[in-house]
Amino acid sequence: MEDFIHLHVHTHYSILDGQSKVANLVKKAVGDGMRGMAITDHGVMYGVKELADCCAKVNKERKAEGLEPFKPIFGCEMYVARRTKEDKDKAMGDNSGYHLVVLAKNYKGYKNLIKLVSRAWVDGYYYKPRTDRADLERYHEGLIVCSACIAGEVPRKILDGDLEGAQWYHDLFGDDYYLELQRHEVKDPSVVANRETFPLQQRANRELIRLAKELGIKLVCTNDCHFENRETAEAHDHLLCLSTQEDLDDPNRMRYSKQEWFKTREEMNEVFADVPEALANTIEVLDKVEIYDIDHGPIMPFFPIPEEFGTEEEWRQKYSEQDLYNEFTSDEKGQNQLSPEEGQKVIDRLGGYDKIYRIKFEADYLAKLAYEGA
Repeated sequence: MEDFIHLHVHTHYSILDGQSKVANLVKKAVGDGMRGMAITDHGVMYGVKELADCCAKVNKERKAEGLEPFKPIFGCEMYVARRTKEDKDKAMGDNSGYHLVVLAKNYKGYKNLIKLVSRAWVDGYYYKPRTDRADLERYHEGLIVCSACIAGEVPRKILDGDLEGAQWYHDLFGDDYYLELQRHEVKDPSVVANRETFPLQQRANRELIRLAKELGIKLVCTNDCHFENRETAEAHDHLLCLSTQEDLDDPNRMRYSKQEWFKTREEMNEVFADVPEALANTIEVLDKVEIYDIDHGPIMPFFPIPEEFGTEEEWRQKYSEQDLYNEFTSDEKGQNQLSPEEGQKVIDRLGGYDKIYRIKFEADYLAKLAYEGA
């Protein structure tokens, strides 16, 4: 059996589309022997901190047992505008754009992914938060990219008879660009589900496999996970009705194939037994990804304070570091002091005493304004 991890996963942060809870996914992946996993919610990175915290908790236990860390991969399934993200011409039918799976390989890539997602919301939003090729070129460093589902640019163009779409991404991302295979075959005839997607996937897959050989691009396989287990497919189907505002018994409503659960390594090996390299390459992606810390101190704006109130330098003379430690590591009444170890964590999280002096200075001025207002 080839080793495998999931690189295309939607959590409940893909609002009214994904159903899975981050902690449950991590638990299932660890229990199945996976070495890591990605989350790639639609257009957002809301679940990234929760994934980092869940993995940190798991890795604390794994370290005590002498096991290698379970690696989180921070990602996003982005929407790429068909022209530019500023162009919102309705005549183009560009209501969302092509799908693209973008993964952070290292801390530089994580910062670039944040930038891409933020800009997609700020100046690219049109029905969906959209990026474009110009921004992908500008912020491509440290990123791993997969071609996504049949709504991705390359699979979509293949289905439309255009076989040239992959070259641009390969030129930009090089060996960090992967062609993505998906197979959502509904084998049970009694299941009421979308049966139109699988034939399209198979058509696209044939060309993707050929393109991979022709252009020297590696394949990965994914399952476009939207719920945790096979048994929760019906509940996810109800969720889609809420999302689309359609009746459950409407025969013409949007449906998924009900194959989009977080499959085990064994299940994925069964689906992609004929392309073992696509399974193995998910581990190649995992090994490329670095483990890095995304925690940092608060990023606060600088508030100018009237000189008649005082200066920051006066506060530095007025209060010692011990005074600040006592205040910031106890409750509002100056009681229930934290242990030295936990207290130091608070000081470090806030950026050290140099930043805490400024926080104290501004907090005291805010208190003055609050009392005067009251």
